Amino acid sequence: MTGSPPPPGGRGLRTAAASLVSRIRFRRIGGSSAYWEARYAAGGASGAGSVGDLAAFKAAHLDRIVAEHGIGSVIEFGCGDGDQLALASYPRYLGLDVSPTVIERCLARFAGDPTRSFAVLDPARFHDPAGFLRAELTLSLDVLYHLVEDDVRDRHLRQLFGAATRFVAIYSSDEELPDPAAHVRHRPFSPWVAAHAPQWRLVERIANPHRGHDPAAVADLHLFARVG
Repeated sequence: MTGSPPPPGGRGLRTAAASLVSRIRFRRIGGSSAYWEARYAAGGASGAGSVGDLAAFKAAHLDRIVAEHGIGSVIEFGCGDGDQLALASYPRYLGLDVSPTVIERCLARFAGDPTRSFAVLDPARFHDPAGFLRAELTLSLDVLYHLVEDDVRDRHLRQLFGAATRFVAIYSSDEELPDPAAHVRHRPFSPWVAAHAPQWRLVERIANPHRGHDPAAVADLHLFARVG
C-alpha cells in the first residue's frame, strides 16, 4: 500500500523550512567570518569553485590578464585554502583571509615560494588611508556571494577597490538567484560599483563556459579598470 501523495507545495515548504533553520544556525555561530573559520578548522575546503574546471577557467583568464597588462603585484581578498592560487602565475602575491586556520594552511603549503605572502585580515579592524596596502590588481574570487551581511559585503568591496591601483577582478554572480544555503546570498554588485566606485569601469566580462553544465557555475569573471 502506497502512502498518500504530498500536498501541493509540500516540498517547497519543506525546502523553505530547511533554509530558515540553516540561516538561524548561521546567525548563531556569528556570521560569515565565524562560519568560514569553523569550516576550515573542521578540515573543510574552500569549495567546488576552487578546483576542477571552474578553477582552471579562472586561472587561465587571470594569468592572461596579468600577462597582457604587465601586472607585477596582486592582492587577493579571501584567498581561501590556496587551491585556486596553486594554478596561478602571479609575479608577486599577497593572500588575505578572515580565517587564521586557512592562512596557516597556506603558509605551510607555499612555504618554499618567496613570491607568495599571506596574512590574516580582520575587515572590521582594517583601515589604510595612507595606502600602505596596494597592488596593481586586486582579486575577489568566489567571495561576494558568501558575504550574506550587507555591512560585511560593503566593507569587502570598499577594501577591494581601495587597495587596487590599476585593476580589480571579481568572480561572482551579479544577479538575484535563489540558494537554500545559509552562507550563500546571490545579488547584484554592479550597482554598488557604479554608486561607490565611479572611477572604475567594467572593461571585460568573461562568461562562464560551464553554466548549465555544472551546478556550481553561477558566476562570471568581471574585470574593472581605473579610469584616468
